[in-house]
Amino acid sequence: MMKDVLKDAEARMAKSIEALRHELVKLRTGRAHTSLLDHLTVDYYGATVPINQVAGVAVEDPRTLSVTPWEKPMVQVIEKAIMNSDLGLMPTTAGTVIRIPLPALTEERRRDLIKVVGQEAEHAKVAVRNIRRDANHKMKELQKGKELSEDDEHHAEDEIQKLTDKYVAEVDSIAQVKETELLEV
Repeated sequence: MMKDVLKDAEARMAKSIEALRHELVKLRTGRAHTSLLDHLTVDYYGATVPINQVAGVAVEDPRTLSVTPWEKPMVQVIEKAIMNSDLGLMPTTAGTVIRIPLPALTEERRRDLIKVVGQEAEHAKVAVRNIRRDANHKMKELQKGKELSEDDEHHAEDEIQKLTDKYVAEVDSIAQVKETELLEV
């Protein structure tokens, strides 16, 4: 029973780390990458779908993305979605190809993005700590239900704390790498 709780806690903590990585991919570092547009959606015949399901997204050069819609009517829809996004990008259209030049990041914008990285890292740490709290609560319930001895409960809490420390350190490491990436000129 104790091992199940530990495995569940570790799996949930790993998912928190994966969610952090997913959120940080969205932050622009000045280099073009196709995942920059992953979270943008467009209306496609009444359904809301990600841009990469209605168009081909490619990197033309280190500072330019190109989006090629599979249907001509989608050009304006995709262009509007990119302009209205929180990315601050201005696409240009040439026929059916939408080019998105990525401007160099200003020092002020870099500092703002570093703050966002810190916030996302803090959210991930809170998620990991909440998982620790839930796992410790389950251990206390098992101990109260006489399914676990008091010594086993203390041992399990130590193991849960070690897991928490490991994943919090991983969050810090991921955030540090992203901050370094953002500061590169």
